Amino acid sequence: MDYNKIKDNNSLKDIKTDQNNKISNPIDTSRIMPLNTRTSSNRLYGGWAKNLTKMSDVNYHEMINAINESILNQTDTIQLFYSIHKQVCLKLNLDFLAVGIFNGNSNYINIKLIEKTGLSYSSKVMLSDDDNIIVRAFKTKEAIYTTDSNYLKMNYFAETPTTVIPLVVFGECLGVIVFSDNNNQLFEFYKLIANYYAIFYKNRQLADLVDRNTDTDSLTGLSNHKKLQEDLAREITRTINSASTLAFCIIDIANIAEINNELGHAKGDEVIKEVASKIKKNVRNTDILGRYGGDEIAIIMPDTSENEAKYVCEFLLYNLACTMFDDLGQLKFSCGISMCPNSTNKQEKLTILAEQALFIAKSKRNKSGQSEIVSTLDYNFWDDEALKCFAQVLTKKHAAIGVDIEEELINQFHDENIVSNEHLLDVVSSLANTIDAKDTYTKGHSAAVSRYSEALARAINLPANEVERIKLGALLHDIGKIGIPEHVLRKPTMLSDDEWAIMKQHPAIGADKVLEPNKSLHDLIPMVKFHHEHVDGTGYPFGLKGDEIPLSARIVAIADAYHALISDRPYRKGLSVNKACEILKMGAGTQWDKELIRQFIIIAPSLATNI
Repeated sequence: MDYNKIKDNNSLKDIKTDQNNKISNPIDTSRIMPLNTRTSSNRLYGGWAKNLTKMSDVNYHEMINAINESILNQTDTIQLFYSIHKQVCLKLNLDFLAVGIFNGNSNYINIKLIEKTGLSYSSKVMLSDDDNIIVRAFKTKEAIYTTDSNYLKMNYFAETPTTVIPLVVFGECLGVIVFSDNNNQLFEFYKLIANYYAIFYKNRQLADLVDRNTDTDSLTGLSNHKKLQEDLAREITRTINSASTLAFCIIDIANIAEINNELGHAKGDEVIKEVASKIKKNVRNTDILGRYGGDEIAIIMPDTSENEAKYVCEFLLYNLACTMFDDLGQLKFSCGISMCPNSTNKQEKLTILAEQALFIAKSKRNKSGQSEIVSTLDYNFWDDEALKCFAQVLTKKHAAIGVDIEEELINQFHDENIVSNEHLLDVVSSLANTIDAKDTYTKGHSAAVSRYSEALARAINLPANEVERIKLGALLHDIGKIGIPEHVLRKPTMLSDDEWAIMKQHPAIGADKVLEPNKSLHDLIPMVKFHHEHVDGTGYPFGLKGDEIPLSARIVAIADAYHALISDRPYRKGLSVNKACEILKMGAGTQWDKELIRQFIIIAPSLATNI
């Protein structure tokens, strides 16, 4: 599918509600069949809709009773949503159900989608995106029908008719709920479910507010996490308005878990309390303290440079090192520092980067045996250790903030200030390694394809600048796999038709999502987008033939196939060079360029390596 051509939003129509709450649907019904007459759904999940549930066969009374039971027995909003999904999606044969909850701190809507088989997906929609259907429903507090679900920002759920219903309680919109169906006859039933969920969610919020009726952490006497975040938001705003700098520091106490396990939680609490007291006595009057986590204490340092922040933290850790505990001896600490605006001026990102620096400091502490302080400005984001720590932080935070490692890496990639070709190669190599790490069966694949493509480009005497372009493009040829779910990438057996449909989207995802926003990388797009095209027109995504396929993409296609043939897979051992070349010969003129295959076979033996 050509995702560049999916731009038609004319099918989106708002529901208009009169004073009697009767629904009129001005949608073009010639383009959408009713649910009970539809015989197939979108191309990805087409197999699921062959036996659609008839409305007359559904026991709605039973479904409502089951949802009522869930509301009475559940205390967690996500678990309630899973219960609703179980009742509604499966019994009405819907492709998916999604809920989007507004995050007021970061001004976006977190989307959690559960498809029919139970797999879940997450994304987020910025509230500033006024063209997005979810944002429109949220702001207008009116339901919307649509024939296209691209607004969910999940490529493998495109072209699915949906109904988006706002979650409104006491005039406040908390978010939206999305049903993969736009059947008018079921609207009132869907609206009832949305109202149920909205009331439950609001009650849960109020209960949590009662539980957090104080801004003070009971153990340490410092601000609790909620109050700390409020203080940080205020200070970031003040810092930006005054063109100043702010440091956000997190101090971690080593081995608290072991202390709790070996000496009891009372001893661990004693340590945390004493450490908090020492820090409070030794910070500056302008610094703001709070308990960040179980064994972590955060410090907001307004009007502070990086060097000043490090000095304060060194002074604190020196004083803490002088504190001795019975049975424990001298404690060790780690400290991570992020800077506003030098690192970022976004609150959520500032805390994530401070945690990344903290993880790196912990790693260094484990190696050195000494307390360590690390600032985000001390290391290259794309270093292997930094990327590993970044992944750890986002994995921990993913459920809470709806951000995943792949999305943040792409954002960081787009924001990176490339200063040289060497810098670009380092960043691209790190990004490619991260993609290879998602697919355990293709470790080192991107680097090998880059090396083989470079060799073939030199063999046919292409200019040096073109060789370098192909080398870089080949390194990123599979970058679109950053948007493919791991259960598809890592499946050890043959992919189903639905899974293969998802996998085939990676060239378009790589070109459109990763490379297109970066103008300096536009000349790499052909290799990423067309390396699965075949010279006889049977490839994907566009079925290009012969010379319609750019030369660079034809080169990468051969290198990609060759490395796949000689690599071990769960279901077979890698082939020998000779056997791989025989298979390439068989596909010459149909799958691959005949002349390029001839040249590649000549150089293939020299490409063997034990590295």
